[in-house]
Amino acid sequence: MNLPELNAFLTRSGLADAAAPRQWTPLTGGVSSDIWRVEVEGGQTLCVKRALAQLKVAAEWKAPVSRNAFEWAWIQFAAEILPNAVPRPLAHDAVAGLFAMQYLDPLNHPVWKQQLLDAQVSAHTATSVGHAIGTLHQASANRADIAAAFDTTDSFHALRLEPYLLATARRHAQLAPRLQELASRTATHRSALVHGDVSPKNILVGPQGAVLLDAECAWYGDPAFDMAFCLNHLVLKQFAVPAKSAELHSAFNAFVEAYFGAVRFEARAGLEARAAHLLPALMLARIDGKSPVEYITQEQERERVRTFAAPLIMHPPADLKQLAVIWFK
Repeated sequence: MNLPELNAFLTRSGLADAAAPRQWTPLTGGVSSDIWRVEVEGGQTLCVKRALAQLKVAAEWKAPVSRNAFEWAWIQFAAEILPNAVPRPLAHDAVAGLFAMQYLDPLNHPVWKQQLLDAQVSAHTATSVGHAIGTLHQASANRADIAAAFDTTDSFHALRLEPYLLATARRHAQLAPRLQELASRTATHRSALVHGDVSPKNILVGPQGAVLLDAECAWYGDPAFDMAFCLNHLVLKQFAVPAKSAELHSAFNAFVEAYFGAVRFEARAGLEARAAHLLPALMLARIDGKSPVEYITQEQERERVRTFAAPLIMHPPADLKQLAVIWFK
């Protein structure tokens, strides 16, 4: 898509006068979309996002661009439930595969991932994230209208189940049946609206709490996936900031308690068990799947993850805190 088409989107959406100059600045950090900050002369600064068919990774990783429309729908839903937990949605063009949303200044909305990498580990932030995710799951749980609106299993398979669980299964023959079982079970459990990419890189730490971004993987499915996906990052950050192991452990527990403090649609035992089963599989996936974490660079570190994760994939604990104790000790 070229710049004239982007400018035309702003004009026909009523976000900028046709004659108003605009300054487009590409934003970095994502692999699945092109994102720009747009400054309209004499007006507002906003953010425009377009989904890519081939993600910006070394491996072949294709996904349907229709996910842009589902991300837009997820933001609209979340804005109704927790308006401070998402950027304000502004305009959408389904044909062009674009949407515009509020731009949040990084000076007062830093990225949680950067804070963690800078050894700023806050249980308060983890609590805010866990509460937000749990609240959105609770608001969407067992709702047929939302299930119908987010029937995106094919996209979720392409973006999450295949590149994480199934790609990892192809590299670990002994674990393959169990990883395939986890992928199948996750794909068929449908009880709440899942964000699908609750990663610190997609979370801003705002003055009023966590702000969630990048819901391209939005899917009505198993809420355990969001929990496991986020907690996986807190676990693996121990390699990036080993001196903050105790703080990461506290943040892990804070997320879990805040999440379950907001959730009433399902008994804790079953939901937590599914998340505890997924977590070691996702740990291994961030080493041997299609999207390895960039801060684990040494082979002995990768082997530590493999040695830890493999037996727990086969015989997982029933609760998340038990898994965290084993890891962080």
